Amino acid sequence: MNWIIILSVLVIGCLGLAIIYGRSRWQSETNTLRTKLTKGRQIIQPQIYTQAEIGDLPAPVQRFFQTVLKDGQSIVAAVNLAQEGQFNFDELKDKWNPFTATQFFVTKQLGFDWDAQIQMAPGLRAFVHDTYLAGAGNLHASLLGLFTLANMHDTPELNQGELLRFLAEGAWYPTALLPSQGVRWEAIDDTSARGTLTDGDTTVSLVFGFNPEGTIATIYAAARSRDQQTAMPWGGKFSEYAVREGMLIPLVGEVGWVHPEGLRLYFKGTITEITYEFAC
Repeated sequence: MNWIIILSVLVIGCLGLAIIYGRSRWQSETNTLRTKLTKGRQIIQPQIYTQAEIGDLPAPVQRFFQTVLKDGQSIVAAVNLAQEGQFNFDELKDKWNPFTATQFFVTKQLGFDWDAQIQMAPGLRAFVHDTYLAGAGNLHASLLGLFTLANMHDTPELNQGELLRFLAEGAWYPTALLPSQGVRWEAIDDTSARGTLTDGDTTVSLVFGFNPEGTIATIYAAARSRDQQTAMPWGGKFSEYAVREGMLIPLVGEVGWVHPEGLRLYFKGTITEITYEFAC
């Protein structure tokens, strides 16, 4: 029986070393991506928000900025956040897997890296980088940081999807949604408006639905690529607003695919920590 015990210890030891190595290699990739994002940052102008900027915007968009920003708010240059939540990989039924993540955004040159660990089974995690960098989307998923599950980079469909994500998540860094920061707004009705953002060769639009209080309640895109071949409507919801660094932001976000029968969520996330760097 001693040889069985010895073999078991060796197997466990090798597995432990593999897990440590996988995490180390993955962290190195995270560091590389975020260094590239940081080096790509550009000077932001203007550096301060004033309400004079929003005077010509649709009424619900004006109410939004008046609600979430104060006159004189410094423009956000970068964001670091921590997040936890659940991710559903099953198209037909609820099969939620818990995750934790950190995310780093820059607003000029705009981009982000979402670094997540999703628990697939006890002791088994998928590592995911969802990134938009220098106009190119990147999706890299790996089991334990060692075995590649998916690796997509810089296709028109992926670039569009990642830029849509940046625009949608502007609710967490609302100064990035200002006209001076590149977002064009069009009126729809008293409670919604369309925001459009262009970065290089990629242009995306989202319909923002606003609460009576003025905050963003929902987002909707008529089409987002799902698998590089097909696209379908995509949408989400924001809730649990709180003031962070003088800005009113949602701490909870949910997104999913919009089917004929309604929105089917695949992501539910809560911000547990968020810090900002400002232009001044």
